[in-house]
Amino acid sequence: MKIWVDADACPVVIKDILYRAAERTKIPVTLVANQSLEIPASHHIRFLQVSQGFDVADNEIVKRMESGDLVITSDIPLAADVIEKGGTALSPRGELYTANNIRARLNMRDFMETLRSSGINTGGPPALNQSDRKAFASHLDQILTRFSKQL
Repeated sequence: MKIWVDADACPVVIKDILYRAAERTKIPVTLVANQSLEIPASHHIRFLQVSQGFDVADNEIVKRMESGDLVITSDIPLAADVIEKGGTALSPRGELYTANNIRARLNMRDFMETLRSSGINTGGPPALNQSDRKAFASHLDQILTRFSKQL
């Protein structure tokens, strides 16, 4: 198992949780972004910079990930691609995307995009809070525990 991070929009506090998890579990974490990022010196943490452009980082993650890998993203279409390829997708807010809920998430995303394109201000997501961080850490721990039991 590898962990891939859609890092351009991933909050620093979530990256910090992932860095600690990589050191603790020795599972490789790769951050993918189209801008330079500083990462801790570690054999288990890598950074892959991709070129600028729409969905370039997303496409690179899908290309490189394998079935059983975990992808951290808030991008619903990327999460759908990950699930289709046999991976697990987890949002930085701790929402686990599954085959059972991804279609509804895609439909809601498309609906909100339609509202925005018609000029309706739908606002953005609320700031990441302590509850979100706890939900993320809890789901991450469950996924990593399940993986370690498979070894």
